[in-house]
Amino acid sequence: MIHQIIFAAPKPGMTTKEFQDYWINVHAANYASKIPQIKRYLIDARIPFDGDIGNPILPHQGVAEIWLPNEEEQLASLQTEEFLQGARLDEPNWAAFWMTFLIDTTAHVIIEGPPLTQDPTWIKMILLYKRTPGIPLENFRQYGLNVHAPRFAELPGLRRYLQCHTKDGFYVIGESAAFDAAEFLWFDNTDALQQAMNSQQFKDAWAGLDAFVNPQYRFSIVAQENWIIGPEVRP
Repeated sequence: MIHQIIFAAPKPGMTTKEFQDYWINVHAANYASKIPQIKRYLIDARIPFDGDIGNPILPHQGVAEIWLPNEEEQLASLQTEEFLQGARLDEPNWAAFWMTFLIDTTAHVIIEGPPLTQDPTWIKMILLYKRTPGIPLENFRQYGLNVHAPRFAELPGLRRYLQCHTKDGFYVIGESAAFDAAEFLWFDNTDALQQAMNSQQFKDAWAGLDAFVNPQYRFSIVAQENWIIGPEVRP
């Protein structure tokens, strides 16, 4: 299954609250969720956190996570009336569409955690990485899964952990992928996340990325989940 990750920012003149409210309660509910090929759909609304990573930090105020069965169904979704006459036309009403970017990924569950719920209380850190120039993509992926992931899995207070690799289709023409990987880390709250980031386990794992991840392309946002479709897969 394709795990699509879409970063979006408010259109000029719209506050973060207005942007997130419109995305969740109007765009997602009335337009995007109607696209029949989408099997699960989640909006991660960004919340304030002093430890955001990036220089400068990302301006995006939310992330959509969309699950599609395969590339054929993904293509079909872009040809539906629900997309062309609904979700696509509505985007300029709330998003600075020129800042939107997405990656299609293959998700690897590192820590499954307890069953997902429709009204989650945990918070989530989303991390984005671009590999160091010259590092083969397969080497980067293997390091992520076999070396980095076991280190992050030891973070204190970590509840669930997902590592997602950008799909091969984004590399058909050179280095066209904005990012090579995304990670999702769940904690009870921002205090628990900050404690994890202050831990030696985090510092060691972060330092271990230096040989594989370009330090200029490490970014994070912290968010609260809002399920639109799911967490169960829609038939």
